[in-house]
Amino acid sequence: MQKSRFQKLIFAAAAILGIVLLNACSPNRTILEQVLDSGELHILTRNAATTYYAGPHGPAGMEYDLAKAFADSLGVKLVINTSDNLKEILNKVHSGEAQIAAAGLTVTEERKKVVRFTPPYQQISQQVVYRRDGTKPESVADLKSGSLEVIANSSHVELLKQLKKQYPDIKWEENNSAGSAALLTLVAEQLIDYTIADSNEIALNRRYYPQLGVAFDLSDSQSLAWAMQPGDDDSLYKKAVSFFNKIKENGELARIVKRNYGHMNRYDYAGTPTYLKHVQFRLPRYQGLFEAAANKHGLDWRLLAAIAYQESHWNPRAVSPTGVRGMMMLTSATARDLGIEKRTDPKQSVEGGTLYFTQLLELYKDIPEPDRTWIALAAYNVGHGHVSDVQKITARLGGNPNKWTDIKENLPLLRQRKWYKTTKYGYARGHEPVIYVENIRSYYDILRWHIERETPRYAPQSILVYASPVL
Repeated sequence: MQKSRFQKLIFAAAAILGIVLLNACSPNRTILEQVLDSGELHILTRNAATTYYAGPHGPAGMEYDLAKAFADSLGVKLVINTSDNLKEILNKVHSGEAQIAAAGLTVTEERKKVVRFTPPYQQISQQVVYRRDGTKPESVADLKSGSLEVIANSSHVELLKQLKKQYPDIKWEENNSAGSAALLTLVAEQLIDYTIADSNEIALNRRYYPQLGVAFDLSDSQSLAWAMQPGDDDSLYKKAVSFFNKIKENGELARIVKRNYGHMNRYDYAGTPTYLKHVQFRLPRYQGLFEAAANKHGLDWRLLAAIAYQESHWNPRAVSPTGVRGMMMLTSATARDLGIEKRTDPKQSVEGGTLYFTQLLELYKDIPEPDRTWIALAAYNVGHGHVSDVQKITARLGGNPNKWTDIKENLPLLRQRKWYKTTKYGYARGHEPVIYVENIRSYYDILRWHIERETPRYAPQSILVYASPVL
């Protein structure tokens, strides 16, 4: 009995020793192998309009789109973690706690000492922002006369420190808790005089605060890139470099930029004050109608409200020169098909418009979001037949007929005889659905911002996003 127990102990000890020796002899797994073995890619980002946020169709934002595409290329799940502290983001990447920081980071010499950057994917400039009814600073020297607040540990601070050598009188406060959007809010509400923000962030946030203006560019063009851990293990880094080179060559990067910023080129900032007044005083009368219709059809009521504002400015008695009427501007034929008896009745109009939009969404059910929604909106404006024509033109020109960014480039071709004569449904004012969809996107964003500002809700600190299947 004792001998048997002794033999078992010997065998167990030998087995443990063998495992230890095997592990000692086995080479350490590279970062890429760890990602592939775990099936997860961990990205650290900021919760902001330019990076990552919860959109009407799920996670959205420029950095999210890029990170999701990279995870898909590796065939792994995307795990997103957020932090609004830039120093923490850089430190976590440097220590290896985060595999990649995809956080709208500007490439600077100081940061290069801590992390290594992938090839750049976007160019921005640092800009001084002020309130347009206040004193406009004309140069760096003028910043000394007002309160200037910037994000702590940001590239803006680095630049200010360099400029202080030439302009010793300038001073600023570093905010450890606020992002660019929050600092822009402080300027808009006259709590501070100036802030510095990247041009892409200003472009998106000025819709909410049309009283903000850009005084001048503080920097030349600068690059945004992902940050990764420095060191000898460059396995994942090489994959990221290859990924960015590929999406630049095949045009996918340009499409992602257009998807996130293209609608800003057409937005009329001057109309925002009127829109916000209507949100405050007119929308409450009809919000319940939008919510009821959205709940019935599984839609976002804010999107329905944005459609109705583009159509009628929430005026139930609106009439167009072409005879469409009501809150959702239904034609008499469409209303008849939908069983709507009185187009100027707000409840009937919202219900009818929502049902019609739902039917259009069903036509494009095989197209992934958000392209499905944008294409369905274009069809709401110009008709499904014309959209179908443009999809065929887009495919003929080598574009993707299921991508809104490609379709909107070709919709204006319906005004040219050489193109519309080859289509089934003929001529259309193809530029109008482009403006229509882009306006709705901005109205939706502003409405969402307004509501979340009144009743703040915070995004989860971590979210798991499943990769598309690798074919």
